Amino acid sequence: MYIKDLYAISPQKTHDLSFENGEWQVLNEYIYKAVEPSYQDLIPNAQLRRMGKAVRMGIGVSLPLLGRNPKPDGIIFGTANGGLEDCIKFLNQIVEYNEGTLTPTNFVQSTPNALAGQVALLSENQGYNMTHVNGSLAFESALLDASLYFDNYHGEEKNLLVGAVEEISDYNYNIDRLGERFKEELVSNVDLLGSGTKGSYCGEGSTQFYLSNNPDNSLAEFKAFKQSSYLSENEIGEFVKSFLDEQKLDTAAIDCLLLGKNGDVSTDSWYEQVEQLFSGKPKVYFKKSVGEYRTVSAFASYLAVRLLNGQAGYLIENGATEKPRTVLIYNHFDAVRHSLILLQK
Repeated sequence: MYIKDLYAISPQKTHDLSFENGEWQVLNEYIYKAVEPSYQDLIPNAQLRRMGKAVRMGIGVSLPLLGRNPKPDGIIFGTANGGLEDCIKFLNQIVEYNEGTLTPTNFVQSTPNALAGQVALLSENQGYNMTHVNGSLAFESALLDASLYFDNYHGEEKNLLVGAVEEISDYNYNIDRLGERFKEELVSNVDLLGSGTKGSYCGEGSTQFYLSNNPDNSLAEFKAFKQSSYLSENEIGEFVKSFLDEQKLDTAAIDCLLLGKNGDVSTDSWYEQVEQLFSGKPKVYFKKSVGEYRTVSAFASYLAVRLLNGQAGYLIENGATEKPRTVLIYNHFDAVRHSLILLQK
């Protein structure tokens, strides 16, 4: 799958490429909220007022991509929660109004596939439309779906809009905080990985890719991906090695690692196992920039494409000067669900 275009809204200024050009936001907050662009030129005010944050961010990424590329043959998104804030509002209204006359806006935006539907309506796209709600593997499921779609069209050019979106709602933030996923103390993201305490900080954002099965003028390629659940810590090394073996690669072929280390002392050791396999390799810890959320691997993929094209090199930890050509992303959520994504230029 070849990446022709991409766009992201995140807690860093990715919407105007300031982040890629060296402007790194120091975040000293419990919640890493997305830095959103002005939507005035993209979305009519009447529609904008009715959009929940997840849909707003998603549309704000989709429309620029759709505006500069041919109409895609399908739209595939991944999300863990969708617009959960609107879902909670709708459920509360059921009780408040005794199942009477409910606000239609909150109902329309209460399902995870609201974004995919809105994008299709706004762009008059009647092609394949799917939303994967697979928790912290939702984006990887969207990639798998896209890969299977392209497999059905050998010799016929097809394009897809593929991405992920996640918002921070009070409801899911409080649930995760009570589950000890987030830190009680406040540490700057500069010092996040050395905090030595449990938990991380919550992030959000929307990242999308315009994909094609035609390699011409592509920015990079999603070469392969793999996911697994409930691995033990001593199985991680074999998980990575078997993935590389399937691609007929060894550790020397990887130019740069993107690791989802998030400052949680109870689960960061999984990443250290992978680091030992690739001793001395350049690496980037992407959650220092955007925080922890279930579809953050989409942002990691976005960052990988930028690195492969000579941008955002200042984020590489060991100061490597050469532009990488093969990047491996390893991420896990709660050390339960694990994913690997391989990208090449």
